[in-house]
Amino acid sequence: MSDLSSRERLITALARRKPDHVPCCFMIFQSLQRQCASDFEFFDRQLALGVDVRVELPDLPFHFTPDVGVRAWKEQRKEEAVLLLHKEYRTPAGTLTTMVRQTQDWIHGEDVPLFDDYLAPRAVKFLVTERADVAALRHLLAPPREEEIAAFRAAAAAYRRYARAKGLLLSGGYRDWRSNALNVVGNQGGAMVGTDALMWLCGATAPLFWAFDQPDLLEELIALIAARDQRHMELMLDAGAELIVERAWYAGTEFWSPKLYRQFIAPMLRAKIQIAHQAGAKFGYIITSGVMPILDDLLDLQIDAILGVDPVQGKGTDLSALARRVKGRMCIWGGVSAPMSVEHATRAEIWRAVENAISTCGAQGGFILSPVDNIIDPSRETWKNVSEFIDAWRQMWNI
Repeated sequence: MSDLSSRERLITALARRKPDHVPCCFMIFQSLQRQCASDFEFFDRQLALGVDVRVELPDLPFHFTPDVGVRAWKEQRKEEAVLLLHKEYRTPAGTLTTMVRQTQDWIHGEDVPLFDDYLAPRAVKFLVTERADVAALRHLLAPPREEEIAAFRAAAAAYRRYARAKGLLLSGGYRDWRSNALNVVGNQGGAMVGTDALMWLCGATAPLFWAFDQPDLLEELIALIAARDQRHMELMLDAGAELIVERAWYAGTEFWSPKLYRQFIAPMLRAKIQIAHQAGAKFGYIITSGVMPILDDLLDLQIDAILGVDPVQGKGTDLSALARRVKGRMCIWGGVSAPMSVEHATRAEIWRAVENAISTCGAQGGFILSPVDNIIDPSRETWKNVSEFIDAWRQMWNI
């Protein structure tokens, strides 16, 4: 048995070296987290499963500047089968409005959050549609107040003490707010949002048109989001985060061409990575699909780890080719499809997926095993499959 702590094992893998054995750390584990009354119970229950755990710092409070007025209402139109939900933000720089369809699977009641994956496919009118909207948006991305920073630091200290006592990695930047300890669903904006915020604020197509027609508008919007993220990131690092994780589900080449990625996204990302590295922390990037055409760009940016490498559902993801290209330069975090190779798989399929991921990526070091993205299903069958997944990992290393 090794004397490495879980923290040391993950740090070794993030540094692209071989630890005592391949770590197994779930990048998102919603089905378990929803059962927990607190973050610390969630961490403890993962430890009880025998896997490696990263302690995610709490988010900072999210609010607007005091001079923002908010109004919400609903409307039924003859041509629409469902209600339309409206949200209006009145700021000194102008008024922002959005409108979405309240479909049967809408999870926010009659509210329309600022940031959420549910917005893009249901929006009739996005919040940011023209240059004038960017000035108004600044009032919705207010920096934390001094008292909020003090409260965050006090809360973060408890997470830091817990991580040190248990020998666990402390991380910040991204946490799955939809499965937080209180099961709150709403306007959660306290984490870093990255360029994924473009999808929520503008939709999938407008930013791409702006890239050609109004590149300065797109650059200004990305810079605004990045500045907001950097404020939060610096507070996370100051609180002791050893790993910063940024979400980039909508940054792959399913949305952006490699050329546009290099022009608009990479410069903002490079600045964040440099901040993390200057603080002695690692930088992880959640990008689960469309990564192969920009892999050289990610290596050039010196990203420490790609989270969410899915060999089944990740478009164009060739696990063997990816492992060869990043060897010694970037950590791979994932390797197994959560829905296809865990939740809805047979025992033989689960073991085969784990063995393939570890044999393909684990031998070279710089690999952290995880289902990608998320174990969501709370059923007994899925929990049995999760146990099989962990057993397969443990047996490969005689843990």
